Amino acid sequence: MSAEPFVSAQARTGAAQPTVTTPAEPATASAAPAKPRAEWADVAKGVCILLVVLWHVIMKMYLTIDWHLPVPLPGLWGAFGDMLLPLRMPVFFTISGMFAFAAVQRSWSTVARSRIARFYYLYLVWFTVHTLVLSMVPDFDTLAARSALDVLEQLTITPTNLWYLVALALYFVVAKLTRRLPTWAVLVPALALSVIASADLLAAPGNRGQLYQNLFFFLVGLRFRPLIERWAKAATLPRFLVGGALYLGLMVGVQVLNAQDVYGVWPAVCIVAVVVGIAGAVQLERWRAGAALLARLGRQTLPIYVIHMPLLALLTAVLVGPFSQLGTGPQLVVAVLLPIVLVTLLVSVCLTLHTWLLNAGATWLFDLPTFSRAARRGSPATTAGSPAQPGPAPGADGTY
Repeated sequence: MSAEPFVSAQARTGAAQPTVTTPAEPATASAAPAKPRAEWADVAKGVCILLVVLWHVIMKMYLTIDWHLPVPLPGLWGAFGDMLLPLRMPVFFTISGMFAFAAVQRSWSTVARSRIARFYYLYLVWFTVHTLVLSMVPDFDTLAARSALDVLEQLTITPTNLWYLVALALYFVVAKLTRRLPTWAVLVPALALSVIASADLLAAPGNRGQLYQNLFFFLVGLRFRPLIERWAKAATLPRFLVGGALYLGLMVGVQVLNAQDVYGVWPAVCIVAVVVGIAGAVQLERWRAGAALLARLGRQTLPIYVIHMPLLALLTAVLVGPFSQLGTGPQLVVAVLLPIVLVTLLVSVCLTLHTWLLNAGATWLFDLPTFSRAARRGSPATTAGSPAQPGPAPGADGTY
């Protein structure tokens, strides 16, 4: 695939609210009418953010409860979370790369402010919030700064659970620097980095390994957007079921053989997961009521992502003790329902707090502040929904 179609293509997004993964294209006098936004991508993002919250609920709260049950319900929830590990973030980053298509075409000054500085700014803001809240619950099992040295490390080389924001800032730098290179010259090194990191051949404390492993999927979304769109159009239910069975078989094999660290295995499983995940999102898009809800969540991933962990830490401090002391009968009910209830509660509270904070004028918590008229015109928050410039490349026709 040559670099020229990628360099010349333009795209837009239609997000009504600022999100992590949805850039928008400035309006122009000669802009073409925008085509409808493809909902399957937002559905995929909505499912992924729910799975992220679910994973944190299971690993950081649910499994820390002292269970005394005659059946291994907690273990089943843990296994369910493990089975989805290759799907959550690779799919998220693939969609993020697709949404980045137009932004990478802009000037360095625009990309530096509206993407690179914006995402790292959000990391700094919410790193501060998380550090303050987590200092009140020191027993909560997540990476948090406990000293000045921790702060320095987590602001530079080993990001916290907010690492997705750091990753996007870095990935935009890479995407912009390599914009004119052939696709193979970009994806081969990124895949090699993912393979090496997933095989534990590269020092990657904390969440640093995630930065190494997911660059490939961001670049795949960026470079192969037309191909991904064609797959989405061709992804029938039988194809999804066959792909899902293949993915399930691969994951069982990886677990049984303990092959996660075998050279190349994990990225290969993640690639299958992305293909299956996109097909699944297309099937969910046809479920009208559910698809609308998931798509709304997919357009509001940022507040859910940055707010849910401090809330979960506080809930863990309050609930783990009492739940550990329940009798067998009540614990059976809690073991079945708690992850579902907590995910629903956390997402609802995150979105409610987001609305309250915006209404109170705290927009700086969710977007880089703008101090000039020119900067405001180029901000993602102020250009969302504006029509896109026309572009000749397949797939860059305004559907995103």
